[in-house]
Amino acid sequence: MRNVVVSTFVTLDAIQDNPHEWSMEYWTDEYAGRARDQLFAADALLMGRVTYEGFAAAWPSRNDEGTAQEGFADRINTMPKYVVSTTLDTVGWTGSTLVKGDLAEAVRELKAQPGQDILMYGCGEVARALAAQGLVDEFRFWIHPVVAGRGEPVFAGWPQSPMRLLGVTTLESGVVIVSHAPVR
Repeated sequence: MRNVVVSTFVTLDAIQDNPHEWSMEYWTDEYAGRARDQLFAADALLMGRVTYEGFAAAWPSRNDEGTAQEGFADRINTMPKYVVSTTLDTVGWTGSTLVKGDLAEAVRELKAQPGQDILMYGCGEVARALAAQGLVDEFRFWIHPVVAGRGEPVFAGWPQSPMRLLGVTTLESGVVIVSHAPVR
């Protein structure tokens, strides 16, 4: 069975809003390599509308040739993408499929298929709905050494959820990647 991995950039004060405002100065070759490894450990993306719209606007025109992240743009642009939305009628980014109807059932079907991880960027409404159904296998937090001071905390509105530590990786930039699994 495939795992659903929710990967989220957060600040020390647990804010996930607007990561482009506070994460870019920590983007090093090591960081890019870890992001690339994470993407290549997956063979499908799952995202809500907001993430989809941002990624679909940015990734199709990117070229990462000759960088530590080489192959990332090709991979993200060609892999299957499942977009959860109640407001979109179509999705145009190559490989994208709109998920309508019962989200939990759709994700159970994806998890039952053979393959690698199903990667989800961000920890918003879709992640919360999946976690409530016991369908998230891992939360991966890229904790950046900065305080945002404003914004929505990563787990705003979530119920108490016990977690089990899976691993910790510290990057030279000071970013710490912490992985937890929900206790079931």
